Amino acid sequence: MVEPTVVPRSGHNISRREIDPDALKVLYRLREHGFVAYLVGGSVRDLMLGRRPKDFDIGTSAHPYEIKKLFRNCWIIGRRFRLAHVKFGLKTIEVATFRRQVNDLPGEEGEPAETPDSPAADQTNAIADNVSFIHRDNTFGTPEEDAFRRDFTVNGMFYDIATFSVIDYVGGLQDLEARVIRSIGDPNVRFVEDPVRMLRAVVMASRLDFSLDAEVVAAIARHRELIRAASPARMIEEYYKILRSGAAAKTFRALDDTGLLALVTPELSGAGESFYDSLRALDTWRKQHADIPASLTNAILIGALTAPLGLIPTQGKPMPRPAPRPEKPGRRLREPLAERVSIGMLPLARRDVDRFRHITMLVPRMGEQALSLRQQRSIVHRPSFEETLTWLEIYGNDADLVDVWREQQAEHGSTAPSSDAPPEGAEGPASRPRRKRRRRGRGRDRRAPTS
Repeated sequence: MVEPTVVPRSGHNISRREIDPDALKVLYRLREHGFVAYLVGGSVRDLMLGRRPKDFDIGTSAHPYEIKKLFRNCWIIGRRFRLAHVKFGLKTIEVATFRRQVNDLPGEEGEPAETPDSPAADQTNAIADNVSFIHRDNTFGTPEEDAFRRDFTVNGMFYDIATFSVIDYVGGLQDLEARVIRSIGDPNVRFVEDPVRMLRAVVMASRLDFSLDAEVVAAIARHRELIRAASPARMIEEYYKILRSGAAAKTFRALDDTGLLALVTPELSGAGESFYDSLRALDTWRKQHADIPASLTNAILIGALTAPLGLIPTQGKPMPRPAPRPEKPGRRLREPLAERVSIGMLPLARRDVDRFRHITMLVPRMGEQALSLRQQRSIVHRPSFEETLTWLEIYGNDADLVDVWREQQAEHGSTAPSSDAPPEGAEGPASRPRRKRRRRGRGRDRRAPTS
């Protein structure tokens, strides 16, 4: 039993005015029905730093289906561990039941759960051992156990809405003060549990302007090859989060310095200044917006990565079928992006690549001087028009041209929806309204009349 550090309201800077009102509704209702409910994770960290949290996650003693009984707008998701998503329009408040620390779970035959030692000489066995290890992490627990199963100390603090206090079991307050990213527990074990934590440590340090703890740096150097075993679909989502963060240039440099970039996307490792100029332009534009603009789609993010490296899809050429993946994940792929749909180990959605190809075709068209009214109206109603305007805002260096087309958009009206997925944290596009089913009246009795 660890005695937590409890900071009362007078000792910290978190105010309820800075917390999302819908998150407060969820917290208060859980408390009213007798459950423990805390604001958890990165939202507490960001509020303590005076930053605006991207989302507000909640930890509670209520089990998923108890949460569902309290909220009609609640959906239960997940297979290995159930989560409750309470939806308010396009916003989602994630509510998770406190989980038990992995090391507390009993093993087979009543033995203590095994902790993988992950020797550097045999990382293949470490990955195999990891499969059974992480799948045991699906048991409900206490707030203390939940804090110790989180990844980094600065993410392990709780905010109690009942007492307005900050609760810290893992030393997150000290590390927040020292501006250091430290693993909860041995990083050699935690990075084998989930290799993506290595990438997240580097990303968090870059975005918050923190330093990495010496043990974390050593563990990344020892286990970085394990990143090859991460899910490619999960990794591309992590890349999109980086590109939307406003600190992409600094983050990709740090990933290259730690050797992770060469393992995931070798094409980007050692890239020249033109690549980082592209990322800096993206960061500058992103910081001008408090929230992630809907027009910052995956197609634009793909362009930010590939355009400065000469991997832009050829114009006027349809996307081919996906080429087979290379046998070696680290192999450097030299063929043009139009001939493949991946960067290193990262799969790119063909619709996103094709969408960026449309943007590259529309940019020079929008720069033409003598366009007829019909041509202007046609361009404004192109599905990729809004994304092309965003591309011009980021990379066009011609604010007047953007203003002209904004005026055209206001005059002619652009209602074409984007086919890309919405930015992280947003829900998918609204489904088409269902047609009303016509009620069928009672048919006539067609039985033969009785005589």
